[in-house]
Amino acid sequence: MASTSITEPVALADVDTAPSEASLRAHEDKLRRRESLLRITVPAAIVVLLLLIWEWTVRANNIPHYILPAPSLILKTLFDNWDTLSSALWFTVKLTLLALLAAIVGGVLLAIAFALFKWVEIGLFPIAVILQVTPIIAIAPLILIYVSSTTAALLLCAWIVAFFPILSNTVIGLKSADSNLRDLFQLYKASPWQTFRYLLAPSALPYFMAGLKIAGGLSLIGAVVAEFTAGTAGKETGLASRILESSFRTEIPMMFAALLLVSLLGIVIFIVFAALSRMVLGHWHESEMRRER
Repeated sequence: MASTSITEPVALADVDTAPSEASLRAHEDKLRRRESLLRITVPAAIVVLLLLIWEWTVRANNIPHYILPAPSLILKTLFDNWDTLSSALWFTVKLTLLALLAAIVGGVLLAIAFALFKWVEIGLFPIAVILQVTPIIAIAPLILIYVSSTTAALLLCAWIVAFFPILSNTVIGLKSADSNLRDLFQLYKASPWQTFRYLLAPSALPYFMAGLKIAGGLSLIGAVVAEFTAGTAGKETGLASRILESSFRTEIPMMFAALLLVSLLGIVIFIVFAALSRMVLGHWHESEMRRER
């Protein structure tokens, strides 16, 4: 019996119609630029719209400036009193950054001790929790009594507020390392330093960056609240003192101008640490890697 063979044509993909790697990269860059533009323009447009509504409401209803100043008056007050407000802003910036730096150093070192020595965590972690759950405005007067230097007392208050997020997040990150990788490191007889450097530290880094973004804002809040509690006045004081002085003198535009600087400082701190987190984690961690949408 003669066998018949049937040959079917094979459809070949047209390589010319397939997108090249360069075109895919260009498309991804275009989407990334579009997303970045939207992240800037949309919030800016909403803020400008709200400011215009605020300005129109004040002018249309003839609201006195000692009740609610218009945004234009707040900006004018900010420029007219820039010498005074800039020195207060610089004091608040120094206090916030010093408290944050102390929180980073103390929180990371104590978190490492918690991860390496169980008895340290058992003994000291409840104290850290007590400091966190106790309102800073309740213990700030005691700190101001027992610490002779007002600046040191303010720094300590801001440090207490910013310390716990760094400690807690770093401890969670150090403990979240893959148990199978831990066994692998032990199998190959890695030293404790090698285990910490190549396994524990990369595992804790995303958690640390998350805690850093939280602690940055909390250090500013702690500095402002501590200065409110201290009620300090004079040249070497921060924005909180300018707000208090303005409230005592019923200078509401000045109060809003100082409050505007506090808000802008908090926004800048968040943007800086968000950019730092993206720079550190953007190439390897899922939380910061950009995805095409």
